[in-house]
Parts: sequence; structure tokens; C-alpha cells
Amino acid sequence: MSISLRPWSGAVAALLFCFAGCDRVFEKSSKDELARGERKAATGDFRGAVAQYEAALDGTAATAEAHYRLALLYDGKLKSPRHSVHHLDRYLELAPSGPHARDAKNLRKENELKLALSSGKGTFTTQEEATRLKNEILRLNKQLVEVRAQKNAAPAPQSAAGKANDAVQKPIPPGTRTHVVQSGDTMASIARKYYKSSARWKDIQDANFYATNGTPKIKVGQTLIIP
Repeated sequence: MSISLRPWSGAVAALLFCFAGCDRVFEKSSKDELARGERKAATGDFRGAVAQYEAALDGTAATAEAHYRLALLYDGKLKSPRHSVHHLDRYLELAPSGPHARDAKNLRKENELKLALSSGKGTFTTQEEATRLKNEILRLNKQLVEVRAQKNAAPAPQSAAGKANDAVQKPIPPGTRTHVVQSGDTMASIARKYYKSSARWKDIQDANFYATNGTPKIKVGQTLIIP
């Protein structure tokens, strides 16, 4: 006596399709929350922005960006270095080689120094130690300004023919996984090599180049970040 497995196989396929659809829904929801948080932050509603960014968190690497934005809000707007350090730790845990990794590490050090200074209030702290900590904060703050200036660098100017020059490439943080472009490489073929899917080419483009209207040209011998 034989038993047909076709109904079961159909049910399994339906479940897999459902799970894939749910993943897309959650991803879109997270992006929507990030966008709403950004709009609230732009209008000065920082607490509202925090609520939106927190709503985007799901514990996966896909929401590392939300942790980074929360860290910046707590540091620059809400003046809470302790909360900022928490979200920087979560960002670095979820995206240790992410586009903000270097910035996050420097900001974390700065906030730790702020916490050390604040915890020293009311206790014995030498003038020399206090001066050292303040100078360290100033040094780290300068590094942050330089890193952010690099990220916000203006796009390449247009040539006389009216066409944009090569896209501006982002700096490569130390310790980042990289790929040296070979003859015949495209971002799609590189994505297929590292992720087994050419669809990840946009991740490689975003990790390596500042915002551009088209697809930047890559050159043989060029080093690319593999996020």
C-alpha cells in the first residue's frame, strides 16, 4: 500500500512561501519605522524618534542601523552616554564590519570617558587625571568629526561634457573583509562569489560608494569592502 506525499509537499511549499513573505513584510516594516524615526528627529521630536527606532529593532543584523541611530540620538541630543554606549555595543555586535563600525568605536570610547568623568564627581579625582580624560574626549571628538566629514564628502564634480565622474569611494576601515577587482568582475559576480547570490550586489555598492544615481564603474586592481 503506497501513501501519496503530494498533499504534504504542497503544504510544506505553502509554509515556506508564507515564511518568505513574512520576512519581506518585517523588513519593510523596519524600514518604515526607520524612515518615520528620521522624520521625527529632523523636526526635533527626539523622544518620538527614539520610539520609532526602537520599534524597528528585532534583534537581527538587519536592524543594526536602528541601534546606531539611537546611539547618535542619545549622545548628541538626549545627553545620555550610558544609553548611547548600550546601542553602540549592540550595533558593533550585529555589524562588526558595518559602514559605521569605526565611528561607533570612537564614539563608544568618548562616551565611556564621559561616564568616567561623571562618576568621578563627588569623589577624589586628581586635576591631572581630569585633564587627561578631557583631552582624550577632545581627541576622540576630533576623530569623529574627521570620519563624518569623509562620509559626507561631496560627490564628484561633473565633467565639461555634463557626465558625472567616477563615484566617490568610501574609506576602508581596518580589518574589513575586502576583494581586489579582477578582470571580468562585476558587482553582481562578486556578490555571487561571496554570498552565492548576485542579488546582493547593491549591498556591496552601498558599502563602497557614496550615494550615486547610477551603478559606479569598478576597475581592475580596485579594493572593495565585502560587508
